[in-house]
Amino acid sequence: MEQLKNLLNEEDRFCRYNGIRVESIRPGSAEAVMEVRDESLNGLGAVQGGAIFTLADLALAAAANSRGNKAVTQNSAISYLRPGSGRELRAVATEVSRGRRTGLYEVEVRGESGKLVAKIMSGVFISEERFDFFPAEGKLA
Repeated sequence: MEQLKNLLNEEDRFCRYNGIRVESIRPGSAEAVMEVRDESLNGLGAVQGGAIFTLADLALAAAANSRGNKAVTQNSAISYLRPGSGRELRAVATEVSRGRRTGLYEVEVRGESGKLVAKIMSGVFISEERFDFFPAEGKLA
């Protein structure tokens, strides 16, 4: 899992540039955090919706790829529940369902106070291609 975390944190240049990083990955779940910067804010002084979505998408990517097969987002629906504020936002992605070719994930984004900022449901496409650093499917590392 550490190699996947490093890959996402180093190779996702957009997230790296915007202070968004994967903090932890477990099979079927992941957490990502975003350092809220002045550049993260919209015209009303709250965290920009696109930044919140990008945070959620990185957590989703980590969770969806955590079983070794390369996966990409097919669709997402986001509900913004309150403005993002504070110094940091955290996204937790959890696998709801996973088949051979598709998966469904729920992502919750929370502020420093623990209050829910946004909720996202995302579908992913799972490819047959595996990351080199994962053991063969069904085998433990």
